[in-house]
Amino acid sequence: MAISPDACYSVKVPKANFEWDSGKDLENQEKHGISFSVAQFAFMDPNRVIAEDLSHSAGERRYFCFGRIQGGILTVRFTFRGGTIRIFGAGYWRKGKAIYERENKIYG
Repeated sequence: MAISPDACYSVKVPKANFEWDSGKDLENQEKHGISFSVAQFAFMDPNRVIAEDLSHSAGERRYFCFGRIQGGILTVRFTFRGGTIRIFGAGYWRKGKAIYERENKIYG
């Protein structure tokens, strides 16, 4: 996960449209225990953090959303396609939690 410290910002998601590949969703559920239908709720966290994925931005720009759901900080990997948020990965990752806490000035 390559993220510049200055690459985090917030965006408004008033009425977002989401999509994902059903096969990728099943794969993610098996690997990380999170469905993309649940992952979309990370975008509703008013304290969510959005960051560009600098290590995988060769062809299309990719992003991370770090948001609180189900008692934890979820990292969602996504891109924008025609005004729609396309999710392609999600999980509870320590680095995502650390970024969320840093950006929201949460100290444990």
